[in-house]
Amino acid sequence: MSSIDNGYGLRILVVINSLVFIIFAFSFFKPATKRDWRTFSGFSAFIVALFAEMYGFPLTIYLLSGWLQTRFPQANLFSHDSGHIWWMMTGRHGDPHFGLSHILSIVFIFGGFYLLSTAWHVLYEAQRVGQIATTGAYAKVRHPQYVAFVVIMFGFLLQWPTLVTLLMFPVLVFMYVRLAIQEERDSEARFGEAWREYALRTPRFIPRLSVDHTVKVH
Repeated sequence: MSSIDNGYGLRILVVINSLVFIIFAFSFFKPATKRDWRTFSGFSAFIVALFAEMYGFPLTIYLLSGWLQTRFPQANLFSHDSGHIWWMMTGRHGDPHFGLSHILSIVFIFGGFYLLSTAWHVLYEAQRVGQIATTGAYAKVRHPQYVAFVVIMFGFLLQWPTLVTLLMFPVLVFMYVRLAIQEERDSEARFGEAWREYALRTPRFIPRLSVDHTVKVH
């Protein structure tokens, strides 16, 4: 049976799916600065690496085939469904697209894109008038767009983990943290006390579960 019969070797699907998600993210993020392009380039590389294995060549399955075959002797490792490794490793049967990990994956991916979109509109309006973005998602966290990219990538890892993307994920998270800190230095230099007050009441990445009523919001 050929790789195409198993759902792999489909280069056109690699290109189409990569372009769809990259263009989709581009339309919401709209990179303008060098820092923006670094952010977007890292995300794009993650997407290409993901779909290259999802529809191209299953490198992860190939490299782990000996261990996987020992642990799951009944599994057809090179069928497309086996690429849903979490599903296979938990011994589940049937269509993995209806599994909990896949459903959660869709929730995270669409939730991340929604956050990316809404955050960009708030940031655009703030930049247009030369102010700090403090409403919408920016009222919850200081860097919702970085959070959105991480959420989207995490969603894809729930659906289709690969060795390459699993290695890329922490590297990209670290890169986004560094970029966020650089942005904060620039914002503090530009906006001064207004930025420091905003940063004091707003978490960097993880929103507070409860409202702190002791903080006076101007």
